[in-house]
Amino acid sequence: MAQQPVISVRGEARLEAEPEIAAISVTVQARDRDRRTVLDRLASRNTQVLDLIKGYGEAVEKLESGPASVSPDIRHKERSERVAGYLGRASAHVVIRDFTVLGELMARLADAELVTVAGPWWSLRPDSPVYRQARISAAQDATRRAGEYAQAFGGQLGGLIEAADTGLLTGHADQPVLRRAMPTSAALAAPGGEPPSLDFEPVKQTVTAQVEARFAMVLTGGSDS
Repeated sequence: MAQQPVISVRGEARLEAEPEIAAISVTVQARDRDRRTVLDRLASRNTQVLDLIKGYGEAVEKLESGPASVSPDIRHKERSERVAGYLGRASAHVVIRDFTVLGELMARLADAELVTVAGPWWSLRPDSPVYRQARISAAQDATRRAGEYAQAFGGQLGGLIEAADTGLLTGHADQPVLRRAMPTSAALAAPGGEPPSLDFEPVKQTVTAQVEARFAMVLTGGSDS
């Protein structure tokens, strides 16, 4: 009996979706010749920034404090090292779910003394249903391709033999199954006067998926023996 033909294909899908969250980073600084003064100022400003962010309630999905540091500002002169003062930094990572408050929040943060704001970085949540939709679309694409090949060779598509994420069947799993578009970013330094009005257009996220599949092909109009 002749060996049954097998069709191997790669299914692909590329979806665009509106971002679900936006991330910003906030850095607070303090500088003075006295170490204790730097600590006091840094603690006060950091508390003010965190309180401001928390004031937006459910619009903020996540607020996480980042690294903080207080370091001497050393001035090198000839062979001596002189401490001219101290510099303190504290940071926070903020995830926003309500984009209507994003511009206002960034403007108010940037208007605070010695505060730097960067972002936004747009993204989908890790458990976003868009990823599942992309995988299903890739599987459907693989089935459609295999059916077209079978028809072109004078046969019909048989049952599925094997399916896997790209690279697992060939042994070269060097490509990610899902990819998101690189985010854009903008940075703001604290200005004087009233905070500006900031408008942001969410950046669509691109999700790609690939799957490899093998199908049996049923020959028509002839005998297998």
